[in-house]
Amino acid sequence: MKPVTKGLLAGAAGTVALNITTYGDMLLRGRASSDVPAEVADRLADRAGVDLGDGEAKSNREQAAGALFGYVTGLGVGVAYGLLRRRSGTVPAWAIGPLLGAVAMAGSDVPAAALEVTDPTSWDLTSWASDMLPHLVYGLATASVYEVLS
Repeated sequence: MKPVTKGLLAGAAGTVALNITTYGDMLLRGRASSDVPAEVADRLADRAGVDLGDGEAKSNREQAAGALFGYVTGLGVGVAYGLLRRRSGTVPAWAIGPLLGAVAMAGSDVPAAALEVTDPTSWDLTSWASDMLPHLVYGLATASVYEVLS
C-alpha cells in the first residue's frame, strides 16, 4: 500500500476517533458543540466572496463547511504523515501521536485565531483540555493505524 493511501486511511481513523472523543465529552458534560468551525467557514466565505445564502440555509452551510474543514485537516495531516514517514523512518506511535495531534490542533486553531474567531490566550484550562484531548486521541489513532498498515 502506498504511503499516501496509508496516510489517508490513518487520518480518517484519527478523525473518527477525534469526533467520538469530542461527542463523548459533549455527552458527558452536557456541553454544546463549538461555533468556531462554522464561524471560520463564514469568515473564509466572506473573504473569498462566496455567498452562502441567508438565514437558516446560511447557518446550515456554515456548519457543514466547518465540519468539512475538520475532515480536510484530519485527512491532510494523515497524508502528510504518510509522505514524511516514508522518508524519516519508523517512530513509535506513542512518540509521534502527540506531535500529529498538535499539528492537527494547529491546523484548526491557527486559522481560527488568525481570522479572530477565537483567542486561545483567553481560554481557561477546561477549554484547552476540550481541544487538546480529542487532538491527542486523533494523533495516537492516526499513528497507530498507520503503523498497523505498514
